[in-house]
Amino acid sequence: MQVANTAAVVTGGASGLGAATARALAGRGAHVHAFDLPASIDKAPEVEGVTYAAVDVTDAEQVAEAVDRAAADPNEPLRTVVNCAGIGPSARILSKRGVHDLALYANIVQINLIGSFNVLALASEKIAATDPLEHDARGVIINTASIAAYEGQVGQAAYASSKGGIVGLNLPAARDLAQYGIRVNTIAPGIVETPMLATVSEEIRAGLAAGVPFPQRLAKPEEYADLAMFLVDHDYLNGEVFRMDGALRMAPR
Repeated sequence: MQVANTAAVVTGGASGLGAATARALAGRGAHVHAFDLPASIDKAPEVEGVTYAAVDVTDAEQVAEAVDRAAADPNEPLRTVVNCAGIGPSARILSKRGVHDLALYANIVQINLIGSFNVLALASEKIAATDPLEHDARGVIINTASIAAYEGQVGQAAYASSKGGIVGLNLPAARDLAQYGIRVNTIAPGIVETPMLATVSEEIRAGLAAGVPFPQRLAKPEEYADLAMFLVDHDYLNGEVFRMDGALRMAPR
């Protein structure tokens, strides 16, 4: 699919997976609208071709306005959306501190799952209104799950629920949007070097890497971006979830 001279939306675009993907798309000539929270944008470097927008993905009005801006230039039709925004706090369903906080559970699902759906739905309306390309293709949406969707560990009930929802959303979304020439795919990363791991000690990081069959290291955000770009380019990949995990299968803890 054509990337140059088009618009793209990347959520969580100021850091981690989103920042790497925004750079990759901009490097291919797209005008990237990177949605993120103000605190993350304040720390993000300037990148040619990337415009940052302060957006809470759970806020339908904020997302609608930001998507409208991203799709406003007729010379840069919106073709690509990559949902990377997410959080991953851990808590057991029942622990010495009591029962899992319901508000925490709801917040994780709200950001990771409902936020992704919110952006997908609102952006798909704009993509559907663009002129079709070859074979009536109009665009592609890529969501981010996790291998925790399949092998959630102790303390990941909320996170695994939210990412399992992304996996469940993938195929019906692809089927719903097929009539508009919009493909939907999902990437399920393993353990990636992102800001979420920034506070983890080297010893713990080494232990995490040792659990990966091959290559025995943590994944890099740029590798996620490479896979996202492959999915953008390959017009026959649709309705699929792609694990990026070095053959890792998570143990219970």
